[in-house]
Amino acid sequence: MGELSRMIQQRLDDAYASLRSAHAEGDTYLADIRQEEISELRRIAANNDIGVEPPRCD
Repeated sequence: MGELSRMIQQRLDDAYASLRSAHAEGDTYLADIRQEEISELRRIAANNDIGVEPPRCD
């Protein structure tokens, strides 16, 4: 896995964790921001032919 792949996956993992927390706390604004971040990271991954793991269910 290349550096870009690792960076995208780490950022996705962090964004999904933050999204779960935002939902748990009822923070819809932060949840919307994290959802947009996730969409953008997934777009970047797709444009660079990088497979990303599905979100972890903690």
